Amino acid sequence: MRVVIADDQALVRSGFRLILESAGLCVAGEAADGSAAVAAALELRPDVVLMDIRMPVMDGLEATRRIVGAGSDARVVILTTFDLDKYVYGALSAGASGFLLKDVTPEHLVAAVQLVRSGDALLAPSITRRLVERFAPRGCASGVDLSVLTPREREVLTLVGRGLSNAELAAALTLSEATVKTHVARILAKLALRDRVQAVVLAYESGLVTPSAEQRESHQ
Repeated sequence: MRVVIADDQALVRSGFRLILESAGLCVAGEAADGSAAVAAALELRPDVVLMDIRMPVMDGLEATRRIVGAGSDARVVILTTFDLDKYVYGALSAGASGFLLKDVTPEHLVAAVQLVRSGDALLAPSITRRLVERFAPRGCASGVDLSVLTPREREVLTLVGRGLSNAELAAALTLSEATVKTHVARILAKLALRDRVQAVVLAYESGLVTPSAEQRESHQ
């Protein structure tokens, strides 16, 4: 697995490099600003880019847009010091596959990089949901036609948007986890979504899931 680390603080980059290389992962390159991060991602073709959100020349949000827009297969993980940073939601909408707080433990960092490379959701669904509840416009998902989904797939997407894991989905729908994974994969393919994180974002932006419904359920 190849990783690029983009952060304007040399100490952060060297610390992350040490952690990842100690776990046997390859750090293919580093970048001190967003523009350099885009260049590194396109030239080095890493599997994962760890992207600081606030950098000189070009911020991590714009860098993420450009990397994803260029058709890169790299999974972008946003690094932030705030778990409800408004820029993080923007990055998720731009195509990032999740985010990590900079005070993450070494073990969590390594596990997160490995997880996001597999295409799974990197961040806890509850954190994604909090971000979307705070920043997403309701019913404004342009160009997305949910009618391509079967009734069962729509049901699965709604539950994914509410933050249920595959195991919880399986229990709620009385299905096997393997069947749930198949449904999720088909939903991502039909809606042209990169991963589960974008599915959660879409569920809110399309109005399929609303914060008010979540709040009512949490009190039941």
